[in-house]
Amino acid sequence: MNLNLEADSSEEGKKLLEQWSAAAEQSFWGFLGAEMKVIREGYAEVYLDIKPHHMNLIGILHGGVYATLIDSAMGLVAMAAHPDRAVVTTNLNLNYVSPIKEGRLIVSAEIVHQSRKMVSTQSYARTESGELCAFGTGTFRVLGS
Repeated sequence: MNLNLEADSSEEGKKLLEQWSAAAEQSFWGFLGAEMKVIREGYAEVYLDIKPHHMNLIGILHGGVYATLIDSAMGLVAMAAHPDRAVVTTNLNLNYVSPIKEGRLIVSAEIVHQSRKMVSTQSYARTESGELCAFGTGTFRVLGS
């Protein structure tokens, strides 16, 4: 399946993005305020405009927010690879590199390897100017296969 929800005019692509966005609004994702910006086969991007409630006690973006966004971006790319199946995180590894205090965080994710039952991914969280803040890898199990 050639999936590009960033600019895809296919009805299937639009419908999938609408479904995921609607579901996200009613979940923890919606509470955070993150946005799905790019979802295409093998790649996804999510954005977060950093607000005061995203900060930890020392005034930088909370590590749990990074973890959520990195896991979610990798989950989206795994879901796009298997849109007819549910996928769940089985392993998540994170590395925190540089703090961010304000602005927009852009988290990209891509597939490194996939099989019928598993999807391996990697993700990078960067500032709008491209400074690396955190990165991670994840493994996702494809359910029902």
